[in-house]
Amino acid sequence: MSTTGTPGVRGLETTALTKSFGGVRAVDAASVAFHHGKVNALIGPNGSGKTTFFNCVTGLVKPDSGTASYRGEDITGKPPHRISRAGIGRSFQLCRVFPRMTVLENMLVPVRSRTLLGRLRSARQRTDVERARELLARVGIEHLEGTEARDLSYGQQKLLEMAGVLMADPETIMLDEPAGGVNPALIDRIAGLVRALNAEGKTFLIVEHNMDLVMSLSDHVVVLDRGRPIAAGTPDEVRDDPRVLEAYLGI
Repeated sequence: MSTTGTPGVRGLETTALTKSFGGVRAVDAASVAFHHGKVNALIGPNGSGKTTFFNCVTGLVKPDSGTASYRGEDITGKPPHRISRAGIGRSFQLCRVFPRMTVLENMLVPVRSRTLLGRLRSARQRTDVERARELLARVGIEHLEGTEARDLSYGQQKLLEMAGVLMADPETIMLDEPAGGVNPALIDRIAGLVRALNAEGKTFLIVEHNMDLVMSLSDHVVVLDRGRPIAAGTPDEVRDDPRVLEAYLGI
């Protein structure tokens, strides 16, 4: 099954993307084109291959076959740093922060690993510290910049990870279960950030089990079942699709 992106704009696309682990085919010939400039969601029952799909697209796992492309460029099997430079940033299902570093130090890790040329370019603009503080304020944890990451709540760590993704100014942001383990107030804050960033031109692809969040936030939803896309469309179209009801509820 294939879906169509925004007319005239090519974003993230896969063709027959496949990945197996032993005898289990986690992603099974998945052909999908996500809507560029929109909030996309990738949903499905537990074990349907969503995180493996993310990992194949962002270079953490090499697919067995098929292709992934972004803006018309083949990114299949490229290392994560190359895919990041192409304009894709991502968060993880299990939050990844440096626990013994402060919030501000966590924000500066990505820019400290830049090439010299990248550092010289950034020097013409705001300093890295100024940008980091601006992004921390945007996600609402600027008052915690001197706090070690291990002392943050899990929801605050999620916000820190999201701010860290924004440091690279990606065009497309992939979020793996941003609401997982987060209290309702912070879920609302994350949803507000996604809406605001999307209004500024960022494309989103979100894996999420919170269906209320998915249906209220997304423009376009793709459903995986056993590694294959089985439905795609607006939230209302997907909600009423009998194939989706069967995959989730067995009816």
